[in-house]
Amino acid sequence: MNVLGRLALLFVVVPIIELMLLIELGQRVGLMPTLLLVVATGIGGAALARAEGLRVLFSFQKELASGRLPGQAMLDGASVLIGAAFLLTPGVLTDFVGFSLLLPFTRRWLQRRVKKRLEKQVADGAIQVVSMGATSGAWGFTSGFGGPAPPEAARRPEAADTRVSQPLDPSKGIVIESQDD
Repeated sequence: MNVLGRLALLFVVVPIIELMLLIELGQRVGLMPTLLLVVATGIGGAALARAEGLRVLFSFQKELASGRLPGQAMLDGASVLIGAAFLLTPGVLTDFVGFSLLLPFTRRWLQRRVKKRLEKQVADGAIQVVSMGATSGAWGFTSGFGGPAPPEAARRPEAADTRVSQPLDPSKGIVIESQDD
């Protein structure tokens, strides 16, 4: 599915499903219980997001203080932020996803699934990662991950080979020479 299809799903289909679920819930339990449920999940979600956000922040600081990169804490922080955004959106489906991203055991399960999917897409060549950094005494762009190269027809001539991290040709991109004194 392309980016436009995903955006359509996110901004059109999901709100329609949410509206249908809220109308159905309202017909089954009544207007006031439905409104109370929406408000309660918002308040409960905000409290949980605050608590988990503080826990993630402390974990981030602890990792930095011990001299390690806080990779898992950064993933948790992004998950808590996205989960809180889903909880701010009124609806049953978004509340379910939001709470799933806030609770540690479901958050880790979702993170593993996303990571496996990304790794597969990188290995298949569907995702190409380009990074910028110092290479061979110069600053330039290099491919960031290994994996098979995309088909020759899909490769831009100025792109680096994704199988081996190599700097790009300076004539085809911006390269700033380092100032070694």
